[in-house]
Amino acid sequence: MYPVLDILSTLKTKLAETNVVILQAPPGAGKSTVLPLELMNESWLEGKKILMLEPRRLAAKSVAQRMASILQEDIGEKIGYRVRFESRVGKQTKVEVVTEGILTRMLQSDNSLEDAGLVIFDEFHERSLHADLALALCLQAQQLLRDDLRILIMSATLDGEHLSGLLRAPIVTSHGKQYPVTIKYLGDDVYIPVTVRIVKAIQKALREEEGDVLVFLPGAGEIVRVLHQLEEEGVNASLHPLYGDLPFQKQQEAILPHPQGRRKIVIATSIAETSLTIEGIRVVIDSGLSRVPKFDPRSGLTRLDTVRVTKDAADQRAGRAGRLAPGVCYRLWSESVQATLVSNRTPEILEADLAPLMLELGQWGVKDTRDLTWITVPPAGTVNQAKELLQQLEAIDNGMITSRGKEMLKLPTHPRIAHLLLAASGAQLTSLATDIAAILEERDPLAKESGADVALRVEALRKWRKGERFFADRAILERIERLAHNWRKILKVEKDDAIPKDTDVGRLLVAAYPERIAQQQGKHSERYKLANGRIVKLQEHDPLMRESWLCAAQLDAGSGEGKIFLAASLHVNDLTALAREQKVVRWDDERNIVVGVLEKRVGNLVLESKPLSAIPEDERVDVLCTMTRSKGLKAIGWGEAQQEWQARVNSIKQWRPEEAWPNVREEKLLETVAVWLAPFLTNITRLSELQRLDWNGILPSLLPWELSSILDTLAPVKIKVPSGSLIQVQYFEDGRAPIMEVRLQEMFGLLETPVINEGRTKVLLHLLSPGYKPVQVTQDLKSFWQTTYHEVRKQLRMRYPKHHWPEDPWTAEAVRGAKRRT
Repeated sequence: MYPVLDILSTLKTKLAETNVVILQAPPGAGKSTVLPLELMNESWLEGKKILMLEPRRLAAKSVAQRMASILQEDIGEKIGYRVRFESRVGKQTKVEVVTEGILTRMLQSDNSLEDAGLVIFDEFHERSLHADLALALCLQAQQLLRDDLRILIMSATLDGEHLSGLLRAPIVTSHGKQYPVTIKYLGDDVYIPVTVRIVKAIQKALREEEGDVLVFLPGAGEIVRVLHQLEEEGVNASLHPLYGDLPFQKQQEAILPHPQGRRKIVIATSIAETSLTIEGIRVVIDSGLSRVPKFDPRSGLTRLDTVRVTKDAADQRAGRAGRLAPGVCYRLWSESVQATLVSNRTPEILEADLAPLMLELGQWGVKDTRDLTWITVPPAGTVNQAKELLQQLEAIDNGMITSRGKEMLKLPTHPRIAHLLLAASGAQLTSLATDIAAILEERDPLAKESGADVALRVEALRKWRKGERFFADRAILERIERLAHNWRKILKVEKDDAIPKDTDVGRLLVAAYPERIAQQQGKHSERYKLANGRIVKLQEHDPLMRESWLCAAQLDAGSGEGKIFLAASLHVNDLTALAREQKVVRWDDERNIVVGVLEKRVGNLVLESKPLSAIPEDERVDVLCTMTRSKGLKAIGWGEAQQEWQARVNSIKQWRPEEAWPNVREEKLLETVAVWLAPFLTNITRLSELQRLDWNGILPSLLPWELSSILDTLAPVKIKVPSGSLIQVQYFEDGRAPIMEVRLQEMFGLLETPVINEGRTKVLLHLLSPGYKPVQVTQDLKSFWQTTYHEVRKQLRMRYPKHHWPEDPWTAEAVRGAKRRT
């Protein structure tokens, strides 16, 4: 008896009444295998089929197989499945189990899903990018085209209340039948490989517990190593791997009971967390690791990354031990680490490359992601990056999908790889493209010290296919060839085992990575500049250093100078078709002159350059203004006289705020340089000509005429003193009192402090000795003569005995130099 049957009547009623329902049911409740069979004859389906989305290929095939066996039928009759590169459906199929990309394809080919009456989203808690996209598309199709289309969202662990509020959908809950599971923490030991620790844990479990054992490891590589160790140690149990790339028959052997009743050890990836029911499991051993899809900026593709499991995933894994009877879960971490686990998986849409999603939306006719209902809204920054890439790949133009973009969507892969495969047909390189595409989508078959050349990987694959000796990872080459074979089948091309031309490999990489065309920075240098402007470098002594041009397929994702991990050589002539002719007028720092050239460019890289016969005046002036803003006014001859003028104007601006004196501080002048300086740059090209500008003619133009005409009156450059000398006045931009430094003897006979600004502002006098040493600072000359002068006089008489120091400074004659004492 499956627990989900207890709520079947309620679920049927809700589905009859509303078109979106949420089902919460724990693993093993029967929601993936029993429920679709119970719903496929409901009257509201009106004879239409059920589509059920499974996030994993193995789960999709296994769930379909299980339902078919319950009906005692073969796959392809009432029950079928569609996965990447494989389909088993027939005319009588009523339930189709599909993987994520397949459902999106079906929606794109038939927006209303006319043949379907119900779409089930299984294991929705995994929050994959394709599941979120497919749900958003289904919701819009339901709203605009098919209000009779039902959507059932199923999950074992999900924030149902949030989802229910967002979609206004009722929740049906099945509590299932779960036996208690005892958790045993085995602690952390980062110095011992996880595979070694797993083997010890398996041996411990076999000694201490009963029943079959389910082991969770992050990937196939770890699974193979553990199996090898267990076989070497002669473990008394039937050993079974379980992962996505395993042949289907081997997967079924892991899932079904052992025919002779032997104790089983199933060593699986996270694929066994949900959906799949593995008979006989009483013990779970959890490595605490999982491989999840992560966008890899190095390759521009989404790859699997090894991470620590989240708390909800760990709970699901442990729950596998309690489906039949009380069980035990061994965890390869400590209770303290358990407390630090992240509660739930991060929705992939927040971390993924959104280029595939945005291309799908382009085909759907959506320009703005806000037009759809999302469980998690795609981040705006990542959306813009995706649009920029799709523009480069010729997939969209002005936000609309192009004919090339539509062709790309027909291929079940990332837009980069799709563009590479399509570009190859025009160059008669399709067979080579299938090999390169497979290499890019799989792990590197060569050792790190082999260098970065992708052509070497193609050569290794082709030599291996011919049975020739080549140093590479055979298991990875097998996976690459399996994928390449599928591409050859789709594109209807025969395999080619000839050694490829290096630059042909580069040409095809450019189709996938146009922004990663790279130009060498110096002969035989390891440093290259990318078309996007970034500097990257090869490893030391990489043979590709002999190439002036490369296209990089894998790069370091960090900041600063990145590292190239995979690349291929390019011939510069192959870039001509990508080049854009661009007129460039710029400042040449070495020659200190405006130069104009006509360049053929790929992004930031220059393929060819020739001088312009004539530079348009507006562009030349614009460059001069830009250079001035960059280097500052001093660079163009702005000296002390001009700085003094600035201080005078800015002082008056402070003193007379009621008047319209402009701000002539340097930052403001630089900001507006194109307004006030441009009219004086006619026929100027060189820095030397700039430095000879007539500032006496330019500065007055910065002020309105009525203000320029009174500047010298309000803020004179010099003031005449009793000796007849014209003494310089020093002004300040902040409006402080101006300073006049003058020898004391030249001020005899002057009773009051000099004033400027129509008498509103007193000058700050710095009175000096004959040797120009300061003796007094004052703004009250009258008070100085009355008080301090007599003390100062005594000191000056002793220090400068040849000079005349009268007792009465008010009536004494002012002198410029020495006057003999009488």
